[in-house]
Amino acid sequence: MAYIGKQPVVGNFQVCDAITVVNGQAAYTMQVGSANVNPENANHMLVSLNGVLQKPGSSFTISGATITFASNLATGDVIDFIILLGNVLDIGTPSDDSVGAAQIKADLISGTTALATAPADTDEFLVSDAGVLKRIDYSLIKASPVWTFIKSVTASGASSVEFANGSSDVVLDSTYIMYKVIGYDITVTGDDSFTQVQFSTDAGSSWITSGYDTITNRIRSDTSNANLADTDAAMKLNAVGNSTNEEAGFEFNVLNPSNGSTFAKYFYTGVTRDNSARVAHHNGGGMYESTEDIDGLKIFQSSGNLSGTVKLYGLKGS
Repeated sequence: MAYIGKQPVVGNFQVCDAITVVNGQAAYTMQVGSANVNPENANHMLVSLNGVLQKPGSSFTISGATITFASNLATGDVIDFIILLGNVLDIGTPSDDSVGAAQIKADLISGTTALATAPADTDEFLVSDAGVLKRIDYSLIKASPVWTFIKSVTASGASSVEFANGSSDVVLDSTYIMYKVIGYDITVTGDDSFTQVQFSTDAGSSWITSGYDTITNRIRSDTSNANLADTDAAMKLNAVGNSTNEEAGFEFNVLNPSNGSTFAKYFYTGVTRDNSARVAHHNGGGMYESTEDIDGLKIFQSSGNLSGTVKLYGLKGS
C-alpha cells in the first residue's frame, strides 16, 4: 500500500542474539551476529521476558552493551527477544536536500571553516586522478619561491645591522648561490655619511676593511656625476643627510660567497638624498680579492648610527 504523504524513514532495526538465562544473574551482554551492540537508550528497545514486554527504565536499564533487569533472573526464566528499534542517528539515507551545514560534523569536509593562513606542507587537498579521488600534500603542489626569506631586522639608532652567526645567528654559506640584502627607509644621524657594506670571514668576530675592488657609478640630480672607486667597502652610497626626507634605500647582492676557490662578486643599486636635497642614484659592483669564504656581512654608516628596515634573502641553485 502506498503512503499518503512522506514515506517514513527506516531506522537501524536489529534483533539481538539469543541470551541464555543464568540463575541469580540480572545483567547480560547484548550482541548481534556475536558482536556487542550499544543501543542509544532503553526507550529504543522492545524486550520480552517470559512472554511479557518489559518497561524501559524500570523493568530494565542499559549501559553500553549491557542490559540489567530489575531483579535477578532464575532458572526457567526466558528472555524471548530483544529488538533494537534504531538509534537516533541511524536514520537511513537522508532525503535529497535535507542535510545542511549545521548537521555536518566539523571534522568532515564542509567548507564552513576558512583557513586563515597559508596551508602547512602536510595539509592535504583532494584531486581526481583519472576519475579516482585521491589526497595530496600541499608541499607537492605549492610553488617554489625563487628567493627564500631569511631574516628581517628593524634598526633604531643602531651602529650597524649585521648578518653573521656571531651577532644574528645567520650564516652565509653554500646553502644559497646568492644572497640579497634590501634596505629601505634608512635614516641616519651622521650628516652626509656613507651607507656601506663590509664582509666577515670569521662569523662576525671582525669585519674586513680592505681588499675590495669596488666601482660605483653615481648620477646626481645636480648633474654632478662620478665614477667612484673604493677598497675599504663592498658598497658605498654617498651621501645621506640627517634631516627630514633625507634618507637611503638599496639592494645589495653577493654571488656564491662561500665557494672557497674564486673571488666573491657583488653588485648593488641604491638611491640617497643628501643635506643639499640632491638625489643620487648609485649602480655599483666589484670583487673581494680573496678566496676566503665570506660568512657574514654588515650594513653601517661612515659616521653616526642608522635606522630603518633591512631584509636578507637567499637564492638556491636548484
